[in-house]
Amino acid sequence: MQRITSLVILTLILVAQALSVNASPAAPAQATASPTPSPTPKPGAMILSPMPGQALQGLVPINGITAQEGFRAAELEFAYTYDLTHTWFLINESDKPVAGGLLAQWDTTTLTDEIYDLRLTVFLNDGRRDSMTVSGLRVRNYTPIETDTPTPITPTSTPVPGDTPVPTITPTPTVTPIPPTFTPFPPNPAQLSTQDIATNLGKGALAVVGMFALMGIYYLVSIARKKG
Repeated sequence: MQRITSLVILTLILVAQALSVNASPAAPAQATASPTPSPTPKPGAMILSPMPGQALQGLVPINGITAQEGFRAAELEFAYTYDLTHTWFLINESDKPVAGGLLAQWDTTTLTDEIYDLRLTVFLNDGRRDSMTVSGLRVRNYTPIETDTPTPITPTSTPVPGDTPVPTITPTPTVTPIPPTFTPFPPNPAQLSTQDIATNLGKGALAVVGMFALMGIYYLVSIARKKG
């Protein structure tokens, strides 16, 4: 009887322990670490205006961005698009970063009406540089302007060996050039016609015949005097 009582008591103790374990609160879940936000890349050299394919006249404002970490200096240059040597000519240089605004004024009246490229280069303190080129700029100060439909700027990163990614632009040709109208030169007042040449030759021939006739008369008169 004592054994049965002991077994019943032991069974009750085990059941009580099992119930207490199931009733205990669940352990708190481990907090998930939030990902560290990646830093937003700062813009490099960028020309905001003029846009590729745009027609330019007179004094043209060039707007863009040069401000970035480690800025040292910036240069604006232009070149003839179809020049095989592709020599760049300086427009302006600055040692002050621009976060988005006027970079320089480009006087196009000193240039011939051609197609030009515009390049912005930003030099950094660590020796690196960022650059961007806008192509197909049509200077039209002295010739008619074709249909003006510039292409919006859509820069893409093109890696350059030993340099930072360079934004480049691929312009879409949307202009329809108009062939120039040639104005004929006015007639030259000193130019002689065929009729004028023939008239002058006839007058010259008559003058020569008259001179020979006078010389013949003079000769005959001289002989007559000698005989008389």
